[in-house]
Amino acid sequence: MTDIDKRTILGPDKIPERDIKDTDKLIDEIIDMVDIYAPTANTDMVYVAYRFAYSLHKGQMRKSGDPYIIHPVEVAYIAAQLSLDTTTIAACLLHDVIEDTNCTYDDIATLFGTPVADLVEGVTKLKKIKYTTQEEQQVENLRKMFFAMAKDIRVVIIKLIDRLHNMRTLKYMPAHKQLRIAKETLDVYAPLANRLGIAKIKIELEDLALKYLDPIAYEEISENINQKKSMRDKYIADIIDIFKKKLEEYGIEGEVTGRAKHFYSIWRKMFTQHKTMEALYDLFAVRVIVNTIPDCYTVLGIVHDMYTPIPLRFKDYIAMPKKNMYQSLHTTVIGPDGTPFEIQIRTQEMHRIAETGIAAHWKYKEGKQGENEMDAKLEWVRTLLDTQQNIIDSDDFFNTLKVDLFDDEVFIFTPQGKVISLPVSSTVIDFAFAIHSEVGYKMSGAKVNGSIVPNTYELQTGDIVEILTANHHGPSRDWLKICRTSRARNKINQWFKRERRDENIEEGKEQIEREMRRLGNTHAQLFHPEWIDPIIKRYGFNSLDDLYAGVGYGGLTASKVVMRLREEWLKGAKEEEKATALKDIAENAHDDTSKRKHPSRGIVVKDIDNCLVRLARCCNPVAGDDIVGFITKGRGVSVHRADCVNIKPTNLSELDKARLIEVSWGDDRASSYITNIRIEGRDRNGMLLDVTNILVNLQIPFKSANAYVNKSGNAVIEIGVEIQNTADLALLTKKLKQLQGVESVTRSIK
Repeated sequence: MTDIDKRTILGPDKIPERDIKDTDKLIDEIIDMVDIYAPTANTDMVYVAYRFAYSLHKGQMRKSGDPYIIHPVEVAYIAAQLSLDTTTIAACLLHDVIEDTNCTYDDIATLFGTPVADLVEGVTKLKKIKYTTQEEQQVENLRKMFFAMAKDIRVVIIKLIDRLHNMRTLKYMPAHKQLRIAKETLDVYAPLANRLGIAKIKIELEDLALKYLDPIAYEEISENINQKKSMRDKYIADIIDIFKKKLEEYGIEGEVTGRAKHFYSIWRKMFTQHKTMEALYDLFAVRVIVNTIPDCYTVLGIVHDMYTPIPLRFKDYIAMPKKNMYQSLHTTVIGPDGTPFEIQIRTQEMHRIAETGIAAHWKYKEGKQGENEMDAKLEWVRTLLDTQQNIIDSDDFFNTLKVDLFDDEVFIFTPQGKVISLPVSSTVIDFAFAIHSEVGYKMSGAKVNGSIVPNTYELQTGDIVEILTANHHGPSRDWLKICRTSRARNKINQWFKRERRDENIEEGKEQIEREMRRLGNTHAQLFHPEWIDPIIKRYGFNSLDDLYAGVGYGGLTASKVVMRLREEWLKGAKEEEKATALKDIAENAHDDTSKRKHPSRGIVVKDIDNCLVRLARCCNPVAGDDIVGFITKGRGVSVHRADCVNIKPTNLSELDKARLIEVSWGDDRASSYITNIRIEGRDRNGMLLDVTNILVNLQIPFKSANAYVNKSGNAVIEIGVEIQNTADLALLTKKLKQLQGVESVTRSIK
């Protein structure tokens, strides 16, 4: 192990690429790795799986132009780096054959056995079912993947590795897919890698996602780190030398390494804490790896004797491990020159688990996988599956999933001293259901640190909680608005579903009727059999009463049911409204166009030629922005930025939504566009002059300016500038952010 981790210092896009064209050589490398960590493994299966996948994918190409076989081989290579078993590696090589070729589950089971076939089937996307939106399809694919975890957790590990390689090659995808995939990676896959304890994958997924979601911030962090690299490396090296000598002095065997924080970790702290990089405490850390737990605490004492610890910056994850099995001591101290830095202290075994997490359990040990030990450490997976099993709505599934994977936790104690970890903001209701569902059902109140508290009390780390129970008690529907965890919410819904069906049916009817009245609809308008029957089947119910009961106990919202019914009802009205609007546009197209300076403004309107187009002044779109058109009455098509508040669906009536129309930037674009920029930061002399100098240097015309000091004492400069496209806007934004005292630069909407 090197003293300084080069990956986290260089950033994921700076890692030297290997020559991946020769997949035969890569397979040889994979087999060599397996021979080292699992000498008795069946590597013949790996080679046969490779040749089989090679023949099936022959002729298929990736977006990059490379042969498709490179992708499954690279996925298998990452699996070997994690020391996974040959069953998993073979499944990695075959993971796309069911989805992208004529190969079937039975073909794989016959050639490689049921375990391999089950893994491949588990990671195969759903294609045969038609969904209303792409987002719904994505959620259902995630649901399928998570339920496959019930059989084998390796399904998710393969999916994570697959996503990692796809993120490494994301640059070849269209921009809109880059954003969608990067956001999904940050919302689901990176937190999932974290919960499985696979830090290597989690860190790279986060950094790669940041690269596409906020490229300007990513580049700024990269430049800042590289500028100070030599100075930081020397600083870390000096501290490492001091620690090594101290370990020798105390007779403790161990190794000391240094590492820089990865890009996303830096960005998240800057964003949440509103700080510059210079103001962050732990841009880098020193890691001390020793042999025993007592040595960990001895080293902690040595560190605090050498340097002054920063209050409230100590965390003992050895005594209270995270749910992902992570264990370590963390402390932040003031360094030799006054620079704060973090120290992590752990054993060799803790380090192995921290790096590879649950994947470490598949490293061969006499042909066994340590299943009993693994089962004990995967209790959270079973809890996750239990809470997701009965969630009907796809949106609810995704929202509860993100809560279950959320990283921030609090550690709560029972009166007997047992530690329960829960998401931040959890209440005593969540705590009761975390102990046992029956405790939650019978809960009548709670004591925290000896005092009675309301059910809305948010738990804090270190609280000692006692749940008060009564035999003839039951949950309240109000609890659904209070609890934080999906487990508690799901158990409450199950109770109402089981205990009060007739009441649920009536409650569901009332909620749906109330929602229809709120929107101005009647039962006769919306409840046509051709509309309601597909909804009943879509959500897995057998009858209309079952649907009512599902709404009544909270498994499905009334607004969701009514929304889908209204979509059908509005189709006729929308088509009539749109036809009227298009006719209006066509009539205006014959008006005298000689008075119009830019009849089209370089914008293409879908299905309409030669119509009046104007850029909305509320948001001033610039070439390259995502845009949408709105068919006005008598004034052509008004073009807005896609994020403009004035065309948000929530701000439009149902019939106005029918006037939205697809538009795009054409080749014959206007030469320039006026846009408004708001700059805010610490008040100082010369800030407006510095802004002006940047505009002059970039040769960007200056149209208007307004400078003032707000109530908080911050300087605010609002400027109107003439911009060619979003690339010029990004460069200007970057330069403005670099000015002394500037804290934010945003496009303003008037």
